[in-house]
Amino acid sequence: MDFDLFTPTKLLFGAGKLNGLGEEKLPGKKALLLISNGKSAEASGALEKTKAQLEKAGAEYAVCANIHENPTKELVMEAAAFAKEKRCDFIVALGGGAVLDSAVAVAAMATNPGDLWDYVCGGTGKGQPLTQQPLPIVTITLTAGTASEINNWGVISKTDTHEKIGFGGAPELNPVLAVVDPELMRTVPAKYTAYQGFDALFHNTEVMMSKGVNILSETIALSAIEHIARYLPRAVADGNDLEAREHVAYGSTMAGITMQLTSTTAQHSMEHAMSAYHPKLPHGAGLIMISKAFAEFFIERHACDRQFIKMARVMGMPDADKPEDFVTALARLQKDCGVADLKMSDYGINESECMTLAVNARETMGGLFLANPCEMTDEDCASVFERAYR
Repeated sequence: MDFDLFTPTKLLFGAGKLNGLGEEKLPGKKALLLISNGKSAEASGALEKTKAQLEKAGAEYAVCANIHENPTKELVMEAAAFAKEKRCDFIVALGGGAVLDSAVAVAAMATNPGDLWDYVCGGTGKGQPLTQQPLPIVTITLTAGTASEINNWGVISKTDTHEKIGFGGAPELNPVLAVVDPELMRTVPAKYTAYQGFDALFHNTEVMMSKGVNILSETIALSAIEHIARYLPRAVADGNDLEAREHVAYGSTMAGITMQLTSTTAQHSMEHAMSAYHPKLPHGAGLIMISKAFAEFFIERHACDRQFIKMARVMGMPDADKPEDFVTALARLQKDCGVADLKMSDYGINESECMTLAVNARETMGGLFLANPCEMTDEDCASVFERAYR
């Protein structure tokens, strides 16, 4: 029954909500408008809409378009230097998970001295506390996946040491305002809709599996899982299905709250190791690849049987009565979304890497292993990779 909840972010959720941004009180006079180096913000129409809303609110902006998938420390430091040069006093992060994650780190490094890795906890990070107040953040998500629009964490890579680590956690890194407008998600391609949707799903399923789950995080997570499982196949099949987009976006954003209440598990640490060594691997795709083997590890040890049954029931199996039913429901959802045949080998991962990935997962993001419902050694972790390998 015990939980701590701190939600300082004002959330605007629903179709067309971006059109009201100009009426909101913004946290500064000049925004660093942070976007990806791709075309998603332009294709969705979100970039022009955001510029118009900032102008309506009387705010200036400087566009920084350097963020790519699995963002690196170097990109963060470049964007932070750009924010300083342009004298920006807040950030508007417009994009998917990479942009939203980067915004947390850019906000910190635009005001604090040194290098990002001075403040990263884990791996080769020095774990120093921030000494200066970060820039305030406004988030506008173009995808339904990471829930970074409503929390204070971002995952950043350090390529020379193969580290992909979560940075953040400080209360002042929470966005002050978040816009979740499913109309902006219509142009996301089908496969990325699936990858992102499963990332959102696993945030919630891992909360359910976590030994830190509580009455509130479980209630929200089960609701989110139900909406994602029911509507993600529709969103993949037809990107213009606004009802489906709305429900998947709800499940994703709610994960931002469940993850503030309860940690995810080592499934995320393991995928971060995979994409740290193979940065072209989309995060959601990596999670899908290991998901069944990861769940089976705990099912075989009867670590949290009741949780698996509860999840299976909201995933379309109302009569589920055994933990294995969760894997059945998960496999069916992956098939319905066209992602059941993803292979590690297609992204250059070799089976001989399994122990290397296991060790990296613990060294860089070992804290998530503590949330697992039972112990998982390096050998156990490697065996999950081996079981999932194709």
